[in-house]
Amino acid sequence: MAKPSKAANVIGGRHNLSVKVKTAKYKKKSSNQWLLRQLNDPYVAEAKRQGYRSRAAFKLIQLDEKYHFLGKGKTIVDLGCAPGGWTQVAVMRNKGCGKVVGIDILETEAINGAELICQDFTSEDAPDKLKALLKGEADIVMSDMAANTTGHQQTDHLRTIGLVEAAYEFAKEVLAEGGIFIAKVFQGGAEGGLLADAKQNFAKVAHFKPAASRKESPETYLVAQGFRKNKAD
Repeated sequence: MAKPSKAANVIGGRHNLSVKVKTAKYKKKSSNQWLLRQLNDPYVAEAKRQGYRSRAAFKLIQLDEKYHFLGKGKTIVDLGCAPGGWTQVAVMRNKGCGKVVGIDILETEAINGAELICQDFTSEDAPDKLKALLKGEADIVMSDMAANTTGHQQTDHLRTIGLVEAAYEFAKEVLAEGGIFIAKVFQGGAEGGLLADAKQNFAKVAHFKPAASRKESPETYLVAQGFRKNKAD
């Protein structure tokens, strides 16, 4: 995997020749639009060039450029890790030490330096399996999980918030003092309770939308820094 040569937020500003798709080959307009978007997305091209499994890797890189939480020797949990872009970045920035464990309901091809579980995170025994792999506390719990979309923004938001809340409760169980929790949320205004609790248990809580997040997407990321372990006990 190539080492990034430029700040990740520069990639989106590149201007490439637009690629056109012959629509007759695709029965669904949505399929054609998705392919056209992929072919003309500079992050897709850059992910392929650098050996990342998905363009989402740049979202994590940009989050780290903003908040500086990754680094050598970290213990990291990656919730919703498939296809592995975030895990790749975490392992790379661990510089050969530390620990990265991940889980996803979809099969994730093995990544050297990480231990991955194929299981629904919301299943009853999944948190205990992750804890067994951790064998201690985590420095970072990060979640790029999102519920399968229905096309109804408010419904999708509520379903994803349910995953965020599950991830948040898990984070409070495993994070070390000063730890960090990062999770994808959808803009929609139904996370007030979670935010209030996070502000009690973390020193700083903010939202950030990386440049690699598509402009039309309602996603943003909740970033909670400085876990106060004694308050969560």
